[in-house]
Amino acid sequence: MNDNPNQIIEQTLGIHEQLLEQLRLNNAETIAAAAQLTTRALKNGGAVYICGNGGSAADAQHIAGEMVGRFTRERKALAAVALSTDTSVLTSIANDYAYEKVFARQVEALVQKGDILWAFSTSGASANVIAAAELAKEKGASLLAFTGKTDTTLERLADICICAASESTARSQEIHQLAYHIICDLVEQDFCN
Repeated sequence: MNDNPNQIIEQTLGIHEQLLEQLRLNNAETIAAAAQLTTRALKNGGAVYICGNGGSAADAQHIAGEMVGRFTRERKALAAVALSTDTSVLTSIANDYAYEKVFARQVEALVQKGDILWAFSTSGASANVIAAAELAKEKGASLLAFTGKTDTTLERLADICICAASESTARSQEIHQLAYHIICDLVEQDFCN
């Protein structure tokens, strides 16, 4: 076990800096495309549905809050729903069907053609996220994916995928947060013009 806190801090910051540089070099255009896709869907009367497990469920809620509330500017509320927040829905689906269906059943009920499913899975293979993604695509929704591994099932399903490839889920999620904050900012700018 490593007892040196400074070494742990430096190692963590070094990994974060490498991932940040990868985001800058490999995903700047992808982030802009994700913002354009989101803006277009919202301006055409669509909604954004967001799903993920664990910390990614918290990210889903965070994004919905930024869109329905505001990010940094006053503007109209934007239609966004985190599929990880309704405990009665989640637990009834998990109990009556299976945990793998907790998001797909909500996609079946809510998602329409022209909407976006914004799906988070750092593994790119979470069964419940994949099931939701497949169904959303069948229904004519666009799929925006955030992953932490390359060449995954979720990435292959996605219209746009932002991958923060790392062995550390925490480091991937840190980059995801930066990327979705930029997307929220760009979307908001379009609604303030």
